[in-house]
Amino acid sequence: MRAILQKRALRFVLLANVVSMLGSGMNSAAVAWHILQATHSEMALGTLAVLQTLPAMLMLPFTGVIIDREDRRRLVMMLDAARAVIILIVAWLAFRGAVRLWQLYLMNTLVAAGFWMFWPTITALIQELTPEGEFVEANTFLLAGIQGGWLMAGAVVGFVYNHIGLGGVLLIDFTTYVVSFLCYFAVRKGRHVVPRPAELRADIVAAETAERRFWHELWEGLQFLRDHRSVVLLGISWALFLGAMLTGVVVTPSLSDRIFHAGAVGYGWLNAGWGIGAFLSALYAPQAIARLGWRMSIAVSMALLASGMMLSPYSRILPIAVLLYGAMGSARGVSGVAMNTSLMEQVPKHFMGRVQNTFYFVGTFLQITLGLVVGAVAQKFSLAGGFAIIGSVYVFAFISAVWPVNAEASVVSDTAG
Repeated sequence: MRAILQKRALRFVLLANVVSMLGSGMNSAAVAWHILQATHSEMALGTLAVLQTLPAMLMLPFTGVIIDREDRRRLVMMLDAARAVIILIVAWLAFRGAVRLWQLYLMNTLVAAGFWMFWPTITALIQELTPEGEFVEANTFLLAGIQGGWLMAGAVVGFVYNHIGLGGVLLIDFTTYVVSFLCYFAVRKGRHVVPRPAELRADIVAAETAERRFWHELWEGLQFLRDHRSVVLLGISWALFLGAMLTGVVVTPSLSDRIFHAGAVGYGWLNAGWGIGAFLSALYAPQAIARLGWRMSIAVSMALLASGMMLSPYSRILPIAVLLYGAMGSARGVSGVAMNTSLMEQVPKHFMGRVQNTFYFVGTFLQITLGLVVGAVAQKFSLAGGFAIIGSVYVFAFISAVWPVNAEASVVSDTAG
């Protein structure tokens, strides 16, 4: 891991993600808590989760081509700048006491649009900057920073929200985007685009128009998936995991409010449990993956996430629920490292954006469905039922991870087409 930190570009990328996720995590937790207190409705939180995914459904089929064509560092910088401006405007409204529910929904929709392009871009950039054979270490640092930053920030919000309010939290988030932008600016100079194999470049040049070239590149990504079943199964696990994890915001605030009657502080403790578990997983994720292999590491993690989700609403004592969230956060950390590493090893760099976006598209479609269903079940029937639905999705992710595949090369060369 020391070798990763010795690389200047990766140091700046990792620092940018830790700082950015601290702000984003505080934003997410504060907005969710504000909406729950304003509406006392899990359906409102379900609506928030759905609106966060709508831009992805429109963007993801097409942005993968852009990620593979353009300088990924510059794309991330533009995304950070745009999101910072949006958040600053809403922070100003919150300080004036003029912020409305629809404005928070709109802010999260626009910021989510940036997020859904940001994450596959940053993963592709990490793959681009990391030497072969060091993907596990790079992903361990990346996931520890992102999950630790995001979810520890959720804990901080639980303890400071009553003092600084929504406007203060959003202003902190704006500041972290500025710092993140400056870190990416320092990564390198000039425009850098991942080169394509000569035969693929010749195919694209043969296309007569820009529109035909675009659809040609999009079809290339789908053909790659058609020929690599292990990547498809990995992607299914990833999509199911992503949909379930992002729907957790629908039920976690209510777990503190309705089961433990602990308010924002209890919400903070639950986020702290998950965040600490995710952060500490960096200490043993590489060893676990080396011992179990990436598929079994993902399977065990999904089993832990499913069990933790189904047990949480029955814990009845807040410290026990915090421990369960810690175990789930740890499983999320290990599975994230295993998924990202396996993807980097199996997918050529010039396909990374398109392949990732295919899986994110499926995951976001699932989140739309889950957000509405879980919100309705939690509000009209039982909170435990909402948790059980999310847990069952993790069960399907477990099945996908252990599903047998024919033997095929674990590493696909950059000339694969």
